[in-house]
Amino acid sequence: MDSLSYKTISANAATVTKEWVLIDANGEVLGRLASQIAKILRGKNKPSYTPHADCGDYVVVINAEKVKLTGKKMTDKVYTRHTGYPGGQRYATPADYLAKKPTFLIEKAVKGMLPRTRLGAALLKNLKVYAGEEHPHAAQSPKTVKLNEIK
Repeated sequence: MDSLSYKTISANAATVTKEWVLIDANGEVLGRLASQIAKILRGKNKPSYTPHADCGDYVVVINAEKVKLTGKKMTDKVYTRHTGYPGGQRYATPADYLAKKPTFLIEKAVKGMLPRTRLGAALLKNLKVYAGEEHPHAAQSPKTVKLNEIK
C-alpha cells in the first residue's frame, strides 16, 4: 500500500484565490471587529489555510469613524508614540484619533493581531480602511460580509 487516498495540499501564491470582502464597521466593537478582519486577512476562514503563505482575502472596511469601544476606553485608553527627540513622548486617546484620523484605530488594532514578520507586513497591505461610506474599490465588486457570519 504505497499510495495514499489523500494528498496534503499546501497553498502558495500561484494556487490561492483571493477575493474582495466589504465590512461595515458602523456600531461594531473595535476589538471584535479587528479579530475578524485579521482572520480574513490571514485566510484562516478558508479550508486551504497555509501558515506561511498569503492566502487571505482583500478587506475593505467602511464607516471607520463609527466604531465603538466598550466601557470608558474612549477616554481612558492611551496610545503612546515618540517623536525621536528628547522629551518627545506623545499621548493620545481613541477619541483624539477618531477626530483626526479615524482609520488609525482599526489599522492599529488589526496590525497588533497579525504576525510580526514580513508576511504580516504583506498581509496588512491587503487591508483598506475608509472613514465614510465611499470607497474606490467598487470595480472589484467586493462581497459584503456580516461579522457574525464569519466562521
